[in-house]
Amino acid sequence: MVKIAVFASGNGSNFEAIVEKKQRYEVSVLICDQKNAFVLYRAKRFLIPSYVIERTAYRSIVEYEEAILKILKIYQVDWIALAGYMRIVGSILLNAFPQRILNIHPSLLPLYPGKDAIGQAIANNAKTTGVTIHYIDSGIDTGKIIAQAEVNIEPGMDEEAVRAVIQKCEHILYPQVITKLIEEENNEKGTN
Repeated sequence: MVKIAVFASGNGSNFEAIVEKKQRYEVSVLICDQKNAFVLYRAKRFLIPSYVIERTAYRSIVEYEEAILKILKIYQVDWIALAGYMRIVGSILLNAFPQRILNIHPSLLPLYPGKDAIGQAIANNAKTTGVTIHYIDSGIDTGKIIAQAEVNIEPGMDEEAVRAVIQKCEHILYPQVITKLIEEENNEKGTN
C-alpha cells in the first residue's frame, strides 16, 4: 500500500476527503504548521498520527524541513499531498520527494496563483474559475499541471458561495487524481 502524508494548515476538508475516499493508498501521517488548526481534530477522529511543526520553532527553513523529513521517514511516506498548507516547500523536501509532492489550488492555473485566488477571480469579474492539481516546484503555483476542473461563477455569488462550489469539486478531484497517479506508477512498475 502506498503511504502518503498530508500537509495542512487550517480546516482540513480536503484532508478529510483524501482519507475518506482513499484507494490504493493510505494516509499515514498529517503534518500541520498551526497548533490550533481544525485539521488536527479531523486527524484524531480518523486515528491518523499528526504532528504540529511550527516554522518559528526552527532557526531556518532547512532545519524546519529536516524535522519534517525525519517524521516522513519514520512513516515511510511515498507521496505528499498539500491540502491547504500555507507554506512554500523548500529544497529539502523537493529533493527528497521529486515529482511526488502534489498541491491543490482554487483556480485554473496559471490564472490567480498565490493567496486569495477566489478573491482575485471575483475582483476580476471572472465567469469561471476552478481547481488545479499540480506538482510542487520551487515557484509559487508554477509546477506542472496534472488535472483541472472548471466551475462557474454565477451572477450574485459571493466569495463564500464560490468557495463552497470549489471545495465540493476539490473533494472529488483530489482523491481521484492521487489514486490515478498511484495506479499509473504501479502499472509502470508492473505491480498492482
